[in-house]
Amino acid sequence: MMIKYVFSVLGLCILMLGCGGSAEDSTNSASVEEPEVVADPRGVGEVKNVTLKDPLEEDRISNGKAIYEMKCSACHKLTDQRVVGPGWAGVTNNRRPEWIMNMITNVDVMLAKDPQAQALLEECLTRMPNQGVSIGDARDILEFMRQNDLDQVGSKDQAINN
Repeated sequence: MMIKYVFSVLGLCILMLGCGGSAEDSTNSASVEEPEVVADPRGVGEVKNVTLKDPLEEDRISNGKAIYEMKCSACHKLTDQRVVGPGWAGVTNNRRPEWIMNMITNVDVMLAKDPQAQALLEECLTRMPNQGVSIGDARDILEFMRQNDLDQVGSKDQAINN
């Protein structure tokens, strides 16, 4: 009877060692590193290329200003002052035109997938709402932003080469 007991305990010990290992073993297992997400300077969305003209297009500026006043001015100032969202002064010097237009027209996907948009959300703590702006209207807003940058900081389009 004693021999059966010894073999049972020995078998149980072998089974425990073979199956589980220790907690230390599981924490030291090789981890899989996730690839670093590199932001596309054009953002995420339908807009892949924007052709800018000089001189600025006055009709686009006028329409963009009207859209800004109707849909954007409650959260964005034309200076660098942050209200709900970031101020617009210098935006075309810091962001590519494609990124700006994708943020305007595709805000939900940009906030989900674009690291720069996510950083802005962390900074501002408020999601930009989807205003249902068409690509054509977003292009007009961009032209208004370019004019605003000339007025506010004296330069525009510095982000094109980034």
